[in-house]
Amino acid sequence: MKIAKTLSVLGLAVAGISLAGCRAGGENPGLEYAPQMYHSIAYEPLSQITDEENQGDVISNREDGRGEFFNSNINNPHRMNMREPVANTVPRNKEGYLPYRLKAFELEPAALIKNPVESNEAVLAEGEKLFLQYCNACHGKNGEGDGLAGAVIGGVANLKGGAYIGLPEGHIFHVITKGKGRMGAHGSQITPENRWKIVHYVKQVIQGASSAAAPAAASDSTVVVAQAETPAK
Repeated sequence: MKIAKTLSVLGLAVAGISLAGCRAGGENPGLEYAPQMYHSIAYEPLSQITDEENQGDVISNREDGRGEFFNSNINNPHRMNMREPVANTVPRNKEGYLPYRLKAFELEPAALIKNPVESNEAVLAEGEKLFLQYCNACHGKNGEGDGLAGAVIGGVANLKGGAYIGLPEGHIFHVITKGKGRMGAHGSQITPENRWKIVHYVKQVIQGASSAAAPAAASDSTVVVAQAETPAK
C-alpha cells in the first residue's frame, strides 16, 4: 500500500512538473505539439523556390530547415505558386452574377437592362423589407421623399411623382448600384438580387404599376454585351 501510495504521489508530482514546463510565460513560448501545424509557412503567391538545396536565407519551422521549399509548387507555370484564371473567363460573385461594368453616368444603357428576378408575393414582401431597411431613411416609408434623413438633407426624390413614375427597371437598379445626385451608391451594401427585389417593390407597390415586366432570360438580361449583371445559368 505504501509503495502504491508513493508511486501515486510521484506520478502526480511528475505530471504537475510536466504541465508547468509546458506553460508559456514571459520569454518562454512553452512546448507545442506538432509545431508545424501551429506555424505553417504560407505559400508565396508570386514566386517559387525550385532549388531544394539552395533556398537562401528563409524562415522555416522544420528541423531540417527546408520548410520554404515544401511550400512551393514547382509544377505551376510562370515561376509562381498562384494559378492564373482560365483564359477568356469572367469571374462571377457568390450570387452567380457577372461584374456590373456600367459607369455611374451611363443611365441610358442601364435603362435597357431587364429585371432577371421573377416577381411574386414573396419577392414583393422581401422587397418591402429591404426598402424599409435601406431606403426608408431618405425616401420615407411610402417613397415620397419624406424620410427623417431626407428631411434634413433635402432634395430626395419622391418616387410617386413626376418623371420618376416612368423610370425603367434598369434605371432604378443602376441608381441603387451607382448612386445619383445626393443618393450614394449602395452596390457594396445590397446584393444584386436584393436590388432587383427593391426595384420590383418600387415599381409595383410604391408606384402602383399594374404588372411587372417579364423577367429576362439569363442569356439576354441586357442588350449591353458584357456590361450588365446577369444571373448564372
